[in-house]
Amino acid sequence: MLVLLGFILVFHLATAALLFIATINNAWWRNDLLSTDIWMTCFSNGSHCVNEFVEYYGDCIKAIQATMCLSVIFCCISFIVFVVQLFRLQKGQRFYIAGTLQLLSSLCVMIAASIYTNQQETFHTTFTLNSGNYGYSYILAWIAFAFTLISGVMYIVLRKRK
Repeated sequence: MLVLLGFILVFHLATAALLFIATINNAWWRNDLLSTDIWMTCFSNGSHCVNEFVEYYGDCIKAIQATMCLSVIFCCISFIVFVVQLFRLQKGQRFYIAGTLQLLSSLCVMIAASIYTNQQETFHTTFTLNSGNYGYSYILAWIAFAFTLISGVMYIVLRKRK
């Protein structure tokens, strides 16, 4: 049981790291000249970053920013709740609160990545952004969605044993 709990803790920390990287790092869309994320656009040398392009996207980008931030918050709170429940729950009870928070985090990541995917043409038709491809932060967001979903289901199924 101790090995299983160790695996779950490491899996949750890896998921949180993926969410942080996907939210903060500047690589949701890339081409030869610049890279952009949900916060700003940086030119290829990385020395000059502007947020005018991102502000041009309107309310969709604000929704993506909000849901990615919420996913990180839910994931961190879920980890804290899991550790608290680990010591406070009676034997045989399930980790429903931690699982529910992790599933909410998964839902937020899915919403953000889906909006970004749907609005990709709108976002990248300006200037030189139309030729390029998705960056690794976008891919990490989808991987984080799968990890948070798996983690949430694991918490709900997991029972506290001796």
